Amino acid sequence: MTPAVRPIGSDHPLPPAPDPLPVPKVFANIGLSLDGYMAPEGMTLEHWHEPEYLQWGAKWGALMGWILPLKSFREHLKMGSDGETGPIDDLARATFDRIGANIMGKRMFDAGARSWPDEAPFHTPVYVLTHERREPWVRPGGTVFHFVNDGPERALELARAAAGTKDIRISGGANVVQQYLAMGVVEELEIALAPVLFGAGRRLFENIPDPGPRFRIDRVVAGPAATHVRYVRA
Repeated sequence: MTPAVRPIGSDHPLPPAPDPLPVPKVFANIGLSLDGYMAPEGMTLEHWHEPEYLQWGAKWGALMGWILPLKSFREHLKMGSDGETGPIDDLARATFDRIGANIMGKRMFDAGARSWPDEAPFHTPVYVLTHERREPWVRPGGTVFHFVNDGPERALELARAAAGTKDIRISGGANVVQQYLAMGVVEELEIALAPVLFGAGRRLFENIPDPGPRFRIDRVVAGPAATHVRYVRA
């Protein structure tokens, strides 16, 4: 809180000025293979229920397995109050707490809709980039999917209005993150870099104009299954 200021010629100080409201940020929070893939080859809608196809299920597990035992993740998905704590859990909890709205692509939505429980794991408004016209889909627990037909700029405008003082997460997939990187609006990249090599799949850093946005390393936390790096705009 800003301290009170005594006006000249007055015995009574002015009331303290309110602290400025936080400025919401646009960020991406993703897992990434060592060779730069967000998803392995074969992880498609056509093979969603065939995790043995090209071993995409095992590869995905190697990429994202670090998050499954975390206490904050288990609480967020209503899986119980047990789980691992420590620096990695603290990072995950801080990420969950900061999100006021999510933006994702139609492919990510279609895949998730086949796997998410009735209480989808977002608990915020979610803006889905799509050409499909559809009424909002309200789920238990505060998640409401809104289907945006007017492009990424409009989705971001709606997400900012919904998030209030919280941040906007660009959830994915890779193409959607690329679009917002190309727009120059992504202010932070939180990457969980797993020591696995996919060789093929969906790369993150493609289709970005040259020169692309520049970032600097803000924080590195090493975990047993991934190294967590936060990059902020330079």
